[in-house]
Amino acid sequence: MTPVLPIEQLPAAAAADRACPHCKGEGYVVEAQAELAVARVCACVPACARCGGLGQITALVDGQVRSGRCACQRVPDRVARFNIARVPGRYAEATLATFMKGAMEWNEQKKQQAAAAAMTWLKGWRPGEGARGLVLHGLVGRGKTHLLIALIRELVFRHAVTVRFLEFSRLLATLREGYSEGRSDSPILRELATVEVLAIDELGKGRLTDWELQVIDDVVSRRYNSSACTLGTTNFRPGVATGAAPPNAAMVDQTPQTLGDRVGDRVYSRLREMADFVEVGGADCRELLRGPGR
Repeated sequence: MTPVLPIEQLPAAAAADRACPHCKGEGYVVEAQAELAVARVCACVPACARCGGLGQITALVDGQVRSGRCACQRVPDRVARFNIARVPGRYAEATLATFMKGAMEWNEQKKQQAAAAAMTWLKGWRPGEGARGLVLHGLVGRGKTHLLIALIRELVFRHAVTVRFLEFSRLLATLREGYSEGRSDSPILRELATVEVLAIDELGKGRLTDWELQVIDDVVSRRYNSSACTLGTTNFRPGVATGAAPPNAAMVDQTPQTLGDRVGDRVYSRLREMADFVEVGGADCRELLRGPGR
């Protein structure tokens, strides 16, 4: 029988090369694969001498035999959590660093302020019931989804949080497809209700049919009742319903409607209680990327 060694005598767990140009020492890379951003363990991470690739170790700790998960599994575990989140492939490179880099290069103070507020929220975030969420609001193209995905990456890779990202319009399409095939929406809605952090992109988007309003009410109410952390983005300014008419599709940057108009006062009130609201302002990122005269 192989003797059980004190834990301090075991080899170090496998770790990333700090000088790796691909992962920058993080141990993982994220790449676009078709519609999704997919994470994988970086090739610079060697085979683990501590656990022999088994992922589990047994050692003496304070004179007692203990077994547990090897530290080399930290990155693979978080890679798996990121892939569960189903982040769109377009945002494979969306990080806090890339968002702030663009804001600094463009001298976009409002975007810098939004990033600072998001980072303050992140520093104060704590797991468990009652964790406040965050809703990023602003006009079309201001970088809200980029910043949302950046927060998801931080929650997953720094804090090992289980997150689910969804575009609200895609959720509606998935539910409709299920109905046409005779499937219940219960499993999907149950997953959205119970995941540790839910990130909803494009709150308020849609035709505002009774069914669409019922879906968003169901999702938000379930998370409200369970004190679950919810993140989101919206093109509509915070406020209760005003009764204003829907915006002209050609004038989406200048809508008189509020988020309350789009999701109803009950859902809006719950979102205000569940989350902090941060404006992402400044110029349209797509125009900034094109540059002057392009």
